[in-house]
Amino acid sequence: MKKLKIGIIGCGNISSIYMENCQKFPHLELIACADLDVERAQSQAEKFGVPKACTVEELLSDSAIELVINLTIPKAHAAVCIQALEAGKHVYTEKPLAVTREEGRQILETAKKKKLLVGSAPDTFLGAGIQTAIHLIEQGEIGEPIGASAFMICRGHEHWHPDPAFYYDIGGGPMFDMGPYYLTALVALLGPIKRISGSVRISYPERTVLSQPKAGTKIEVSTPTHISGVIDFASGVIGSITTSFDAFGGTSLPPIEIYGSEGTLLVPDPNTFGGPVKIRKRDENEFKEVPLAYGNAQNSRGLGVADMAKAILEGRNYRANGDLAYHVLEAMHGFHDSSDNGKHYLMESTCSRPESVPFELQAK
Repeated sequence: MKKLKIGIIGCGNISSIYMENCQKFPHLELIACADLDVERAQSQAEKFGVPKACTVEELLSDSAIELVINLTIPKAHAAVCIQALEAGKHVYTEKPLAVTREEGRQILETAKKKKLLVGSAPDTFLGAGIQTAIHLIEQGEIGEPIGASAFMICRGHEHWHPDPAFYYDIGGGPMFDMGPYYLTALVALLGPIKRISGSVRISYPERTVLSQPKAGTKIEVSTPTHISGVIDFASGVIGSITTSFDAFGGTSLPPIEIYGSEGTLLVPDPNTFGGPVKIRKRDENEFKEVPLAYGNAQNSRGLGVADMAKAILEGRNYRANGDLAYHVLEAMHGFHDSSDNGKHYLMESTCSRPESVPFELQAK
């Protein structure tokens, strides 16, 4: 089997799961990793058996590397993506695609000019849980979808993350950090978005880091930390979403619910790959758990890369693509724009609802 040679830029907290999982797919070959801190890249390379650790410039100049996985902080996503594309390499980036819509468009335009592909996390919608939910909707198990609700409510990442400041900077906040999981899942379940309304606020202008090694450090909050909005899908479904870093008392709300003419579907946490998936039909008194119909229920970050690599090798479409990522990026800005301007935000972009995952896209 032909292998696609891959390099990773950014060796921080999330790189470990990518390095572990990329080596499980027979058509992926991880040959290099890079970071601004070369010692950190060397440490990760040694831990996961990556052949080469180097500077970003050295990785981009390596002609053997065909696809770059961009795991840098959000503010660097656009610059690194464009550098990789200009170097003649396909690129797959962690979410969000970029911080601004202008940067997102520039990434897609550069890729088109270079005749290269762009992919983006999240790829959790390719996992067993959400794919099972998609299958149930496609089979008509809840009838015609009518409405949806989504909730991502927590007390903020300064309680656990070793370096949480960027979560409260421009490009961070609960919508840009966690919103991609929820909105991507909703688009995968229900199709593209037509119109948005939203309200946002910064509840606490300053946060105190409680995790090590920076416990006690003060963070100035530069982005909204509580966002609520309404989503009009092109299909006619009406959805609502709340994302918050301000719920210090926790929440009992479900991650995602889909309401149909014949039943209600409980969709699992879109920041995970597994279940449970539950359904309650029109005349039933309680929800029943549905067995997962797909594999990849464990932490399978890298599925999107694997699907994209197959697309490159086989000349077909892929699911966690740039158009989907840009549509989600625009939607996230739409909630903030709607709140700032006091009116609906009309989406300018659209995308195709990703095809269901074939059973052969499995990690070995």
